[in-house]
Amino acid sequence: MNTSTTPNQRTSRLKFLLVVCIFALPIIGAALLNFSGWQPSGKAYGEPILTQRNFEQEHVQIRLADGRLWAWRDTSPRMTLIAMAGSDCAAHCMDTLTKLAAARITLNNNMSRLRLLYVGDPPADAATNGMQTYWTIGADTNNRLAAFRPTAPDSVSAVLVESDGTALARYPVGFDPSGLRKDLQKVIR
Repeated sequence: MNTSTTPNQRTSRLKFLLVVCIFALPIIGAALLNFSGWQPSGKAYGEPILTQRNFEQEHVQIRLADGRLWAWRDTSPRMTLIAMAGSDCAAHCMDTLTKLAAARITLNNNMSRLRLLYVGDPPADAATNGMQTYWTIGADTNNRLAAFRPTAPDSVSAVLVESDGTALARYPVGFDPSGLRKDLQKVIR
């Protein structure tokens, strides 16, 4: 029995090992990066909510103007953008709220996948400026969203909530509404 290999067999084996290495090296590289603690980071404009909160499980109750409670889990999977204003919502606050409503409109065919919820006392001229056309207005009955509410007058903060009630990102006072629009376009497709 002859155990020696021919040059063709050696060449075939080397090609096979080369192919295996080509597929194995990226997997090994990714594992090394993961074990070293490196994680890729994308450019997001909101701050991630690191201690995950689920408003559905925490029983955060938002009472709407008609007396109903806000349903965190909707009949269809839709995200919720919650806006909360500081005291005395005036020109700057209304400008930010208008830009947030416009960000929803820029989603085009996907704009039905985002609900806009304003939590707090509505601005004095909310009925005349058309705010109720775009925003559902409610009140935080058990004050569970106090940590996200701004303290500065005429300011707005926002929270993006997944369709199951999980808070994904917060946008503190002074956030860039166009950055929030870009984040929405990434997550709502």
